Amino acid sequence: MTEPNPPLLQHYGALFRHPVEVPPALEFDERQNAPVMEECQLPLIDLSALIKHHNERERLACSTAICKASSEWGFFQVVNHGISPELLGTMKKEQLKLFQTPFESKASCGLLNNSYRWGTPTATYPKQFSWSEAFHIPLTKISEEACYGEFSSLREVMKEFAAAMSELARLLAGILAENLGHQKGVFEDICDESTCFIRLNRYPACPLSPEMFGLVPHTDSDFLTILYQDQVGGLQLMKDSKWVAVKPNQDALIVNIGDLFQVNFGFIFISYFKNCIIEKECLL
Repeated sequence: MTEPNPPLLQHYGALFRHPVEVPPALEFDERQNAPVMEECQLPLIDLSALIKHHNERERLACSTAICKASSEWGFFQVVNHGISPELLGTMKKEQLKLFQTPFESKASCGLLNNSYRWGTPTATYPKQFSWSEAFHIPLTKISEEACYGEFSSLREVMKEFAAAMSELARLLAGILAENLGHQKGVFEDICDESTCFIRLNRYPACPLSPEMFGLVPHTDSDFLTILYQDQVGGLQLMKDSKWVAVKPNQDALIVNIGDLFQVNFGFIFISYFKNCIIEKECLL
Protein backbone atom coordinates (compact mmCIF):
# COMPACT_ATOMS: atom_id res chain seq x y z
CA MET A 1 0.00 0.00 0.00
CA THR A 2 1.55 3.30 -1.12
CA GLU A 3 -1.20 5.65 0.08
CA PRO A 4 0.38 8.24 2.44
CA ASN A 5 -2.84 9.24 4.21
CA PRO A 6 -3.99 7.36 7.31
CA PRO A 7 -7.45 5.70 7.23
CA LEU A 8 -9.16 8.70 8.82
CA LEU A 9 -12.40 8.31 6.90
CA GLN A 10 -12.96 4.74 8.06
CA HIS A 11 -12.36 5.57 11.70
CA TYR A 12 -14.46 8.71 11.56
CA GLY A 13 -17.31 6.73 9.98
CA ALA A 14 -17.11 4.13 12.75
CA LEU A 15 -18.04 6.79 15.29
CA PHE A 16 -21.40 7.15 13.48
CA ARG A 17 -21.94 3.40 13.18
CA HIS A 18 -21.25 2.84 16.88
CA PRO A 19 -22.49 6.00 18.61
CA VAL A 20 -21.82 6.50 22.31
CA GLU A 21 -24.16 8.60 24.42
CA VAL A 22 -22.38 11.80 25.41
CA PRO A 23 -22.83 12.98 29.01
CA PRO A 24 -24.26 16.52 29.22
CA ALA A 25 -21.05 17.83 30.77
CA LEU A 26 -19.13 16.80 27.65
CA GLU A 27 -21.52 18.25 25.11
CA PHE A 28 -19.78 20.36 22.51
CA ASP A 29 -20.38 24.10 22.76
CA GLU A 30 -22.20 24.89 19.52
CA ARG A 31 -20.60 28.34 19.46
CA GLN A 32 -17.33 26.57 18.71
CA ASN A 33 -18.78 25.03 15.57
CA ALA A 34 -20.16 28.29 14.19
CA PRO A 35 -18.55 29.67 11.03
CA VAL A 36 -15.64 31.97 11.76
CA MET A 37 -16.71 35.44 10.69
CA GLU A 38 -13.54 37.37 11.41
CA GLU A 39 -9.89 37.06 10.48
CA CYS A 40 -7.45 38.51 12.98
CA GLN A 41 -3.91 39.78 12.79
CA LEU A 42 -2.07 38.72 15.94
CA PRO A 43 0.16 41.31 17.63
CA LEU A 44 3.38 41.41 15.62
CA ILE A 45 6.60 41.93 17.59
CA ASP A 46 10.04 42.62 16.13
CA LEU A 47 12.60 40.79 18.27
CA SER A 48 15.66 42.43 16.74
CA ALA A 49 16.15 44.57 19.88
CA LEU A 50 16.52 41.37 21.92
CA ILE A 51 18.37 39.24 19.37
CA LYS A 52 20.92 41.89 18.36
CA HIS A 53 21.35 43.39 21.85
CA HIS A 54 20.20 46.92 21.10
CA ASN A 55 20.18 49.59 23.79
CA GLU A 56 18.21 49.16 27.01
CA ARG A 57 15.38 51.47 25.95
CA GLU A 58 14.68 49.42 22.81
CA ARG A 59 14.99 46.16 24.74
CA LEU A 60 12.49 47.40 27.34
CA ALA A 61 10.03 48.46 24.61
CA CYS A 62 10.23 45.02 23.02
CA SER A 63 9.77 43.27 26.38
CA THR A 64 6.78 45.46 27.16
CA ALA A 65 5.18 44.59 23.82
CA ILE A 66 5.64 40.86 24.51
CA CYS A 67 4.03 41.11 27.94
CA LYS A 68 1.16 43.28 26.68
CA ALA A 69 0.37 40.82 23.87
CA SER A 70 0.52 37.93 26.32
CA SER A 71 -1.86 39.69 28.68
CA GLU A 72 -4.38 40.73 26.04
CA TRP A 73 -4.20 37.74 23.70
CA GLY A 74 -2.17 34.85 25.09
CA PHE A 75 -0.79 34.68 21.52
CA PHE A 76 1.55 36.86 19.49
CA GLN A 77 3.75 36.72 16.39
CA VAL A 78 7.48 37.41 16.24
CA VAL A 79 9.70 38.47 13.35
CA ASN A 80 13.48 38.95 13.24
CA HIS A 81 13.58 36.06 15.69
CA GLY A 82 17.00 34.77 14.70
CA ILE A 83 15.88 31.59 12.91
CA SER A 84 16.84 31.77 9.25
CA PRO A 85 14.25 31.44 6.46
CA GLU A 86 16.57 28.85 4.90
CA LEU A 87 16.37 26.63 7.99
CA LEU A 88 12.59 26.97 8.20
CA GLY A 89 12.28 26.17 4.49
CA THR A 90 14.52 23.11 4.74
CA MET A 91 12.61 21.86 7.77
CA LYS A 92 9.35 22.22 5.85
CA LYS A 93 10.71 20.27 2.86
CA GLU A 94 11.95 17.44 5.05
CA GLN A 95 8.64 17.32 6.88
CA LEU A 96 6.71 17.07 3.60
CA LYS A 97 8.99 14.25 2.45
CA LEU A 98 8.38 12.41 5.71
CA PHE A 99 4.60 12.68 5.52
CA GLN A 100 4.57 11.51 1.89
CA THR A 101 5.85 8.13 3.08
CA PRO A 102 3.25 5.33 2.72
CA PHE A 103 0.99 5.13 5.76
CA GLU A 104 1.93 1.55 6.59
CA SER A 105 5.60 2.52 6.81
CA LYS A 106 4.91 5.50 9.04
CA ALA A 107 2.74 3.40 11.33
CA SER A 108 5.01 0.38 11.64
CA CYS A 109 8.68 1.21 11.17
CA GLY A 110 9.26 3.09 14.43
CA LEU A 111 10.23 6.40 12.85
CA LEU A 112 11.22 9.25 15.17
CA ASN A 113 11.07 7.31 18.41
CA ASN A 114 7.91 5.52 17.27
CA SER A 115 6.04 8.79 17.76
CA TYR A 116 3.67 8.63 14.78
CA ARG A 117 0.01 9.22 15.61
CA TRP A 118 -3.14 9.99 13.65
CA GLY A 119 -6.82 10.73 14.26
CA THR A 120 -8.11 10.46 17.82
CA PRO A 121 -8.00 6.88 19.17
CA THR A 122 -9.92 7.91 22.31
CA ALA A 123 -12.79 9.61 20.43
CA THR A 124 -16.24 8.23 21.24
CA TYR A 125 -18.29 10.62 19.11
CA PRO A 126 -17.57 12.60 15.89
CA LYS A 127 -16.89 16.02 17.42
CA GLN A 128 -13.98 14.57 19.37
CA PHE A 129 -12.21 13.47 16.19
CA SER A 130 -9.13 15.26 14.83
CA TRP A 131 -8.47 14.91 11.10
CA SER A 132 -4.69 14.89 11.35
CA GLU A 133 -1.46 12.94 11.54
CA ALA A 134 1.65 13.87 13.46
CA PHE A 135 5.06 12.99 14.86
CA HIS A 136 5.73 14.21 18.42
CA ILE A 137 9.45 13.79 19.11
CA PRO A 138 11.08 14.48 22.50
CA LEU A 139 14.22 16.59 22.23
CA THR A 140 16.15 13.89 24.07
CA LYS A 141 15.73 11.65 20.98
CA ILE A 142 16.53 14.20 18.28
CA SER A 143 20.18 13.16 17.91
CA GLU A 144 19.65 9.39 17.88
CA GLU A 145 20.45 7.99 14.43
CA ALA A 146 18.24 4.95 15.01
CA CYS A 147 15.16 7.19 15.03
CA TYR A 148 15.52 8.26 11.41
CA GLY A 149 15.85 5.12 9.33
CA GLU A 150 16.13 6.09 5.67
CA PHE A 151 15.50 9.78 6.49
CA SER A 152 19.12 10.54 7.35
CA SER A 153 18.94 14.09 5.95
CA LEU A 154 16.15 14.88 8.40
CA ARG A 155 18.38 14.28 11.43
CA GLU A 156 20.78 17.19 10.88
CA VAL A 157 17.93 19.56 10.07
CA MET A 158 16.01 18.50 13.17
CA LYS A 159 19.06 19.00 15.39
CA GLU A 160 19.65 22.53 14.07
CA PHE A 161 15.95 23.37 14.18
CA ALA A 162 15.55 22.09 17.76
CA ALA A 163 18.53 24.10 18.98
CA ALA A 164 17.27 27.30 17.36
CA MET A 165 13.73 26.89 18.68
CA SER A 166 14.99 26.06 22.19
CA GLU A 167 17.08 29.22 22.27
CA LEU A 168 14.13 31.34 21.16
CA ALA A 169 11.81 29.70 23.72
CA ARG A 170 14.23 30.42 26.57
CA LEU A 171 14.56 34.04 25.47
CA LEU A 172 10.79 34.60 25.43
CA ALA A 173 10.17 32.68 28.65
CA GLY A 174 12.86 34.70 30.38
CA ILE A 175 11.20 37.96 29.35
CA LEU A 176 7.84 36.81 30.73
CA ALA A 177 9.39 35.52 33.95
CA GLU A 178 11.22 38.79 34.54
CA ASN A 179 8.00 40.73 34.03
CA LEU A 180 6.39 38.68 36.82
CA GLY A 181 9.24 39.38 39.21
CA HIS A 182 11.19 36.14 38.77
CA GLN A 183 14.82 35.63 37.87
CA LYS A 184 15.41 35.27 34.15
CA GLY A 185 17.17 31.91 34.63
CA VAL A 186 14.28 30.29 36.48
CA PHE A 187 13.42 28.23 33.39
CA GLU A 188 16.82 26.56 33.31
CA ASP A 189 15.72 24.55 36.36
CA ILE A 190 12.18 23.87 35.11
CA CYS A 191 12.58 23.21 31.40
CA ASP A 192 15.02 20.67 30.01
CA GLU A 193 15.11 18.42 26.97
CA SER A 194 13.02 15.72 28.65
CA THR A 195 10.05 18.10 28.80
CA CYS A 196 10.37 19.57 25.29
CA PHE A 197 9.06 18.26 21.97
CA ILE A 198 9.13 19.02 18.28
CA ARG A 199 5.70 18.35 16.84
CA LEU A 200 5.29 17.83 13.10
CA ASN A 201 1.59 18.10 12.23
CA ARG A 202 -0.18 17.50 8.93
CA TYR A 203 -3.87 17.87 8.09
CA PRO A 204 -4.77 15.75 5.02
CA ALA A 205 -7.52 16.94 2.71
CA CYS A 206 -10.92 15.91 4.06
CA PRO A 207 -13.58 14.72 1.56
CA LEU A 208 -16.44 15.32 4.02
CA SER A 209 -16.46 18.96 5.06
CA PRO A 210 -14.12 21.97 5.16
CA GLU A 211 -15.37 22.55 8.72
CA MET A 212 -13.80 19.33 9.98
CA PHE A 213 -11.38 19.88 12.85
CA GLY A 214 -7.72 19.24 12.13
CA LEU A 215 -7.26 19.44 15.90
CA VAL A 216 -10.31 19.76 18.15
CA PRO A 217 -10.59 22.82 20.45
CA HIS A 218 -7.95 22.60 23.17
CA THR A 219 -5.48 24.48 25.32
CA ASP A 220 -1.76 23.79 25.05
CA SER A 221 -0.54 22.04 28.19
CA ASP A 222 3.09 23.20 27.94
CA PHE A 223 4.93 26.38 28.94
CA LEU A 224 5.26 27.86 25.46
CA THR A 225 4.38 26.70 21.97
CA ILE A 226 6.22 28.22 19.01
CA LEU A 227 4.41 27.50 15.75
CA TYR A 228 5.60 27.81 12.18
CA GLN A 229 2.37 28.07 10.20
CA ASP A 230 2.24 27.53 6.44
CA GLN A 231 0.51 29.76 3.92
CA VAL A 232 -2.73 27.71 4.01
CA GLY A 233 -3.70 28.78 7.52
CA GLY A 234 -6.41 27.13 9.58
CA LEU A 235 -5.39 28.18 13.10
CA GLN A 236 -8.30 29.63 15.05
CA LEU A 237 -8.39 30.94 18.61
CA MET A 238 -10.99 32.19 21.04
CA LYS A 239 -10.78 35.93 21.75
CA ASP A 240 -13.39 37.71 23.85
CA SER A 241 -15.66 34.62 23.76
CA LYS A 242 -15.67 34.27 19.98
CA TRP A 243 -13.60 32.30 17.50
CA VAL A 244 -11.33 34.22 15.15
CA ALA A 245 -9.09 32.95 12.35
CA VAL A 246 -5.39 33.77 12.46
CA LYS A 247 -4.14 35.24 9.20
CA PRO A 248 -0.99 33.37 8.08
CA ASN A 249 2.26 35.33 7.99
CA GLN A 250 5.12 33.48 6.31
CA ASP A 251 7.73 35.75 7.90
CA ALA A 252 6.55 35.22 11.46
CA LEU A 253 6.47 32.54 14.15
CA ILE A 254 3.40 32.30 16.40
CA VAL A 255 3.89 32.07 20.17
CA ASN A 256 1.22 30.59 22.45
CA ILE A 257 1.36 30.82 26.25
CA GLY A 258 0.56 27.37 27.68
CA ASP A 259 -1.16 25.98 30.78
CA LEU A 260 2.04 25.05 32.63
CA PHE A 261 3.18 28.65 32.66
CA GLN A 262 0.05 29.53 34.59
CA VAL A 263 0.28 26.56 36.96
CA ASN A 264 3.95 27.07 37.81
CA PHE A 265 3.64 30.79 38.40
CA GLY A 266 0.49 30.57 40.48
CA PHE A 267 -2.33 33.06 40.91
CA ILE A 268 -0.27 36.03 39.72
CA PHE A 269 0.05 34.55 36.26
CA ILE A 270 -3.51 33.26 36.14
CA SER A 271 -4.84 36.75 36.78
CA TYR A 272 -2.29 38.19 34.36
CA PHE A 273 -3.78 36.41 31.37
CA LYS A 274 -7.32 37.65 30.91
CA ASN A 275 -8.38 35.60 27.91
CA CYS A 276 -9.19 31.92 27.74
CA ILE A 277 -6.39 30.55 25.58
CA ILE A 278 -8.23 28.00 23.48
CA GLU A 279 -7.28 27.10 19.94
CA LYS A 280 -8.24 24.71 17.20
CA GLU A 281 -6.94 23.80 13.77
CA CYS A 282 -9.49 23.67 10.98
CA LEU A 283 -9.06 22.35 7.48
CA LEU A 284 -9.20 24.87 4.65
